[in-house]
Amino acid sequence: MSNAKKNSYAGPFAGLPPQSDLSVDTAVFTDAYAVIPAATMRDIVTSFLPGWKNMRMWVIARPLSGFAETFSQYIVELNGDAGSDRPETDPTVQASLFCTDGSIEVTIDGKAHVLTAGGFAYIPAGTAWSVKNASDLSRFHWWRKRWEPVEGLDKPDVIIANENDIEPIAMPDTNGAWATTRFMDPTDIRHDMHITIVTLKPGGSIPFAETHVMEHGLFVIEGKAVYRLNQDWVEVGPGDFMWLRAFCPQCAYAGGPSNFRYLLYKDVNRHAKML
Repeated sequence: MSNAKKNSYAGPFAGLPPQSDLSVDTAVFTDAYAVIPAATMRDIVTSFLPGWKNMRMWVIARPLSGFAETFSQYIVELNGDAGSDRPETDPTVQASLFCTDGSIEVTIDGKAHVLTAGGFAYIPAGTAWSVKNASDLSRFHWWRKRWEPVEGLDKPDVIIANENDIEPIAMPDTNGAWATTRFMDPTDIRHDMHITIVTLKPGGSIPFAETHVMEHGLFVIEGKAVYRLNQDWVEVGPGDFMWLRAFCPQCAYAGGPSNFRYLLYKDVNRHAKML
């Protein structure tokens, strides 16, 4: 992997705050959006899965009436001799992984790949895979979505990448103030979800209220910004997670002094379901 760039990736605080702390933060849950601040991702809210060793995870999105409808997102922590020989038990579900700390070894159809910080893997539905810790402690994001087959389309290919090896693509007419790092080819309609990294330079903005059919999950990995969610402006920073329902108006201003960067999930390339 290239070491041309060095990025840092915010994660859960873990632990517990002192009794002297005030119970005031930016956590909010509405019909249109939710904000789960980093300060709420503590030991007491972790979950565990059968078939895993020495793991815990923060579930930050799951299919739920009035909440995420198309995906789930976990932050998985592996400690020491840790991992799973069968992470996925549903053959219809695809996965994307993004390593933020340490390193993990992901074996897909018998081939091993080591993901270090910034490393990404896409695993098609029905593919045999396993994961194990390859450092003292590692963390990675895990997106799960049921793949929506279409007649005439094969499943997407396995993707192994690292953001440090991908040149961000500047959005038109922004002079590079707003850019995206794309792990999936946006023209490949076999994919029904995209995972990208969005970067806003200090002072950069999303200068209009995006209002669209794609559901979003946004996890801030660096920097701070003021984000419009529906009719509210919310200050967000490293380790905060935002869920945005389809058609929730959204835009942002990056506050600096560093770049504002977040992992972005969205559903794409399929007919709207008829209720």
